[in-house]
Amino acid sequence: MRREGVEVDLLPFLDDATLDVLYERGHFVTKGAGVVGGYVRRLRQLGRLQDYDVAYVFREAAFLPFTFLEKAVARRLPFVYDFDDAIYLPAASAANASLRFLKSTSKVNTLCRMATQVTVGNAYLANFARHHARAVTTIPSTIDTSSYLPGPRRSSTVPVIGWTGSATTVPYLGEILPALTLLRASFDFELRVIGGRLSVDGLRVTCVPWNADSEVEDLRAIDIGLMPLPDNEWTRGKCGMKALQYMGLAIPAVVSPVGANAEIIRDGHNGFHARTQEDWVARLGSLIRDPSLRMRLGAAGRETVEKEYSAAVHAPRLAGVLRELAVR
Repeated sequence: MRREGVEVDLLPFLDDATLDVLYERGHFVTKGAGVVGGYVRRLRQLGRLQDYDVAYVFREAAFLPFTFLEKAVARRLPFVYDFDDAIYLPAASAANASLRFLKSTSKVNTLCRMATQVTVGNAYLANFARHHARAVTTIPSTIDTSSYLPGPRRSSTVPVIGWTGSATTVPYLGEILPALTLLRASFDFELRVIGGRLSVDGLRVTCVPWNADSEVEDLRAIDIGLMPLPDNEWTRGKCGMKALQYMGLAIPAVVSPVGANAEIIRDGHNGFHARTQEDWVARLGSLIRDPSLRMRLGAAGRETVEKEYSAAVHAPRLAGVLRELAVR
């Protein structure tokens, strides 16, 4: 954004201590204190709105169903409302299921109507937003290709099949454990899980905590990337970030063709689609057997990211939206 002439102040609602436990069970005192602290910071920030030309609200300005903060912003500034998941659906992480009543499925509708401009990550989300918003722009999830640089090819004879995500999304990986177990009967491989915990009898699993500072290096240890998804309303709103991360590092990706995945991955050209357990076994088996196929699909994936999903390509588009609103 700075290269596009746009200065950005990032003002997160939660502090790091709250984020560290947000998706763990319990810790209600820490979570509650974090939310209260977030509201205090937000109220202070309202007194600084005169310093800005445009507000950019990602998902919501604050937790809980209230919209008074966004209303206060909308009275004084044009604002862009952005979301990259189907957050208008009633959903909550397993760790916070008891707090589901604190979420409002109508809040997204209200914020779409309130915003000067809505930006979303894929066509599925755009279709929803157009029922409520006056202006909608689709800007896909992007990769910083100056940071996501392919590393040297690994020389290990044991391929690493990898997945990255969080405690809330690791159940998606569980969907293909039958395929991975069957695959292990024919091939030796390591399953690397970044950002989640998983233990499976018969599989060699390495779990790596997610760390922003080491994320790229942790991903470079992977030979084949996984992004399994069930097909439902929530997952159709997914914007394919895992697949893009693998592709940015020239790692071939095997994905469920759900949501943006179906557009990002062109089956057999820059990665593989897999719909059934048999598909997963066949696609992963072919990549384990053929290092040259891994290299070809990985290179094609990197090219796709550079041309269609890089921050360098889409930063000017978002900056254009912000500049247009700033002069109104």
